[in-house]
Amino acid sequence: MQATASGASQNLGVSQSLDVLRRHPDLWFTDGSIILHAEDSIFRVHMSQLSRHSAFFRDMFSLPQPVRQGGSNASSQAQTGSDGDTFEGCPVLDLHDPADDLANLLKALYDGPTFGNNDQDDFRIVSGILRLSTKYIIDTLRAKAIAHLSIAWPLTLRGWEAREDLSRIYEMESQSRNDHLYPSPIAVINLARDVNAPSLLPSAFYDLSRYTYAQIYEPCEDELLHPSHSLNSSLSPHDMRQLSLGKEESHQVITDLIQSMGNSPHRDYYHPSSSRVSSSSRRVSSSRVMAKGVGHQRTGSGSRSGSRLSCVSAAACRKDFTELVDLATQHYLMDKERGHSDPLYVAEELGQLKSAELGSDCKACARSLEAWADRERERIWRLIPTWFRLDGGLQG
Repeated sequence: MQATASGASQNLGVSQSLDVLRRHPDLWFTDGSIILHAEDSIFRVHMSQLSRHSAFFRDMFSLPQPVRQGGSNASSQAQTGSDGDTFEGCPVLDLHDPADDLANLLKALYDGPTFGNNDQDDFRIVSGILRLSTKYIIDTLRAKAIAHLSIAWPLTLRGWEAREDLSRIYEMESQSRNDHLYPSPIAVINLARDVNAPSLLPSAFYDLSRYTYAQIYEPCEDELLHPSHSLNSSLSPHDMRQLSLGKEESHQVITDLIQSMGNSPHRDYYHPSSSRVSSSSRRVSSSRVMAKGVGHQRTGSGSRSGSRLSCVSAAACRKDFTELVDLATQHYLMDKERGHSDPLYVAEELGQLKSAELGSDCKACARSLEAWADRERERIWRLIPTWFRLDGGLQG
């Protein structure tokens, strides 16, 4: 009798404590078989649903249940909270997770994941789902979350170009120069480390390398890297070292690009047509960008002529390339204008410096320069993991 009374008073205390918590309006099922408690919220859900998706919960619920003194069955402490608590006839499981993250995870399990456009708000939701799906071994949902994040933090150069196009459109439409579509790359790097998602690291490190050290260490309040925009606002010492090494590599690549532009592209005076339209040929001239300091814009893809083109004047083109090297050196290496820390951007711009779209007298050398820039961008993309001492490679 004493044990039974003790058990009853214990459950009464649990009921009183859980009654003051917020029942989630969409995740409180009257026929639910377990109550999950996280922060100030409780969720009444189904063991069968959790077991179906999660190896963690499936193994937990399959454990034999001890018999509580006094004859009542209750789950173990690990399974149902402290001392086998129950509430409204359901075992209670205390989870040390953010309530919002748990709610988003449960919604994804019941309704299927509905991810957004990879902006900062979407990242907060998806990163929480990814952390918990990793923690509770929900492999299918984890794979979907990583695949979604990979749209903004891709493994392919084509994916990166699409990502950058969306970012530029967002920045042009925004009224503030500090508005960014995507979240802080620091938050992405820390998330990738936490959940062992190395595929997200190369593009995140590359994105972060485009910021100055002042922006990384002492960001202004309205800047993306400021701690107010992300809980994970600093890198580990190990990742900071890798970032520093990668930034140094990327700066050297820009110097090498400008030097090689004056040596390589114009030496080929005959250029057979290609069925592949270069990424550079779809952009407006970089000289316009240098003059106005604005981002890239897209033009029509067009098509290349099927005939072989020859340089109209080797001497004149050599002179042009010498002047273009001087212009690029001043713009990127001396003045450090937009893109000076972004080798992919610089290669894209250099490919347009002698663009046929500007009425260049030598279409052959203009197209040769575009083709050279495309090859350089592909080469640079494949090198990014080595710059930051990351395992694995990137695809073209």
